[in-house]
Amino acid sequence: MTGERALDTLLRTMSPELQDNVFVFCTVADDADLSALLPPLLLFREREGITLVLRREDAERAGLPHLFASRLITLNVHSALDAVGFLAAITARLAQAGISVNAVSAYHHDHLFVPEQRAEEALACLSALCRAARSA
Repeated sequence: MTGERALDTLLRTMSPELQDNVFVFCTVADDADLSALLPPLLLFREREGITLVLRREDAERAGLPHLFASRLITLNVHSALDAVGFLAAITARLAQAGISVNAVSAYHHDHLFVPEQRAEEALACLSALCRAARSA
């Protein structure tokens, strides 16, 4: 199944969805035993160590220091991994509203981690962007 590449189609047909839970970012050493942790939503290996994105309660239960309490917004449109400008348009709109975002592109969808206290506002910005694209 091939993802969508056309920017106008992506913006017009995306359906942003706010997911449940609060997520946090943690880091552990590259040789850390991860078997004691519940499976993270995201694991990324960097030179400095492993970044984990976990539900806040799971990080706290494991005693992991964490940063950036965030909510997850999934952009429900199957975007191609090589689509040009989609995340740029999304993050630019959030930046205009002063909302920080950590974006993750997965196989089927793009996902946005936004500050927990601004999640509803971010969702409203993205919904407005989608409506504007539909009326253009």
